Amino acid sequence: MKLAIVVQRYGESINGGAELHARYVAERLARHATVEVLTTCARDYVTWKNELPTGVETVNGVQVRRFPVRRERDPLMFGRLSEAVFRRQHSVDDELRWLESEGPDSPGLISYLSKHASEFDYCIIFSYRYHHAYHAVRAVPNKAILVPTAERDPAVGLRIFGPIFRGVRALMYNSPEERAMIQAVSQNDAVPSVVVGVGSEIPANPQPQRFRHKFNVRGPFAIYVGRIDENKGCKELFDFFGTYLDEGRGRLSLVLIGNAILPVPPHPRIRHLGFLEDADKFDAIAAADLLVMPSYFESLSMVALEAWALGRPVVANGRCDVLRGQCVRSHAGLYYENRQEFVETLRALERTRWLNVTLGRNGREFYKDQYDWPVIERKYLDVIGRLSGSSGADIEPLPGWFDRLRPECPASADVVAALPAGPVVAQEMGREPYVTPPTPPPRRIPEGTRPRPVHQSHGNRPAPQAPASSADRGGRQGPPRSFHSRRGPHRGRPRGGSPRSGA
Repeated sequence: MKLAIVVQRYGESINGGAELHARYVAERLARHATVEVLTTCARDYVTWKNELPTGVETVNGVQVRRFPVRRERDPLMFGRLSEAVFRRQHSVDDELRWLESEGPDSPGLISYLSKHASEFDYCIIFSYRYHHAYHAVRAVPNKAILVPTAERDPAVGLRIFGPIFRGVRALMYNSPEERAMIQAVSQNDAVPSVVVGVGSEIPANPQPQRFRHKFNVRGPFAIYVGRIDENKGCKELFDFFGTYLDEGRGRLSLVLIGNAILPVPPHPRIRHLGFLEDADKFDAIAAADLLVMPSYFESLSMVALEAWALGRPVVANGRCDVLRGQCVRSHAGLYYENRQEFVETLRALERTRWLNVTLGRNGREFYKDQYDWPVIERKYLDVIGRLSGSSGADIEPLPGWFDRLRPECPASADVVAALPAGPVVAQEMGREPYVTPPTPPPRRIPEGTRPRPVHQSHGNRPAPQAPASSADRGGRQGPPRSFHSRRGPHRGRPRGGSPRSGA
């Protein structure tokens, strides 16, 4: 069996998001099939500048074939087109021009895939919203397995993507929330799909003390791992953590790992260590008291899974359906929706040792049960096995030239706002969740916080709006617009009674 992995960027130096996801999947599936990666020469997702050599190389035993990008992204044009299709009524032609502006536009990649399609049994295509993925699906729809990595942002509401979601052979979703959202917007329930996510290369024996000694980190700390960017919720994180520090009743410091786009506040208890190698990153997570995930938009948080694999609890932004759902399903994370909940949640984990330990233990079991690599590999191979011997439906053609110019498409932000929202508690990710440990002894609910009910289904509530960069959110900047009046009916306390928790 021969598989193509089609992704916008690829390489050991590209460490994060869908690109790292694609590399992990390629390297794992290479144990079961011949794998060839088709990608671009770009290293930077903002500009798509050609920085890597055209041609074939081997990365960790996997053949990688790179193609040049035709043009770099024009951020101003992309911002204007994003505003037009996200916020105003528009045409299909407007959406296609937005897609071209989004990039990466690599005619050589699509041409190669079309000409050599017969050589591949299936093509696993990453990240629906990018130019290469859209055209790759249309080039080989009967062999296309899409890993959409979709977040709840306006792009998913664009009309051009409906035929893509309905026309592929199968979809490999990152989370139940992602599947529910895409099925709601595209009515693609009939397409074979599975919630699979991705594993990680967790070290067998991380060394937390080595990290503390190497970087001179003392005392308890919370850790953030990822791009330090307003779009990842870091501006709000700094604001909320500043309140925690100002109130002076906690001992936690904040350690940040990753490249900084947003300035890091100059405070002795906020330390930015920059980009670290994987060994140092895993040592740091193992040394931390907890991991904080402040992002508004995720299709799956790999770093939350890594923290759980290492037995560390997660504090997540409850306004992100996916993060909230991960906390609820794992019984291993707490979530917050405002400043005081953030502060009191940190204090609850800092003061209540049994809570910290129980969440960490739950996280280990959740990761092993759902995201250990043998589980992930089995899901991919099972889907491929089910597709063998069957044929997919023909993909819907684009409307004719005149119809493409009709301004009949609604603002995609309005489409997304009307979709059902909320964490999906009932899940189909393999085995049933394990039984949590016995309920711990009673304890006092932290001051200013009370448990919130968990939505038992993908309910119909307003979707969050979040800050956006000129690169990927149409040039919008600024704070979240509305995160209020989002509570559903009271349905009881999260298991264990911890604040904002799935524990």
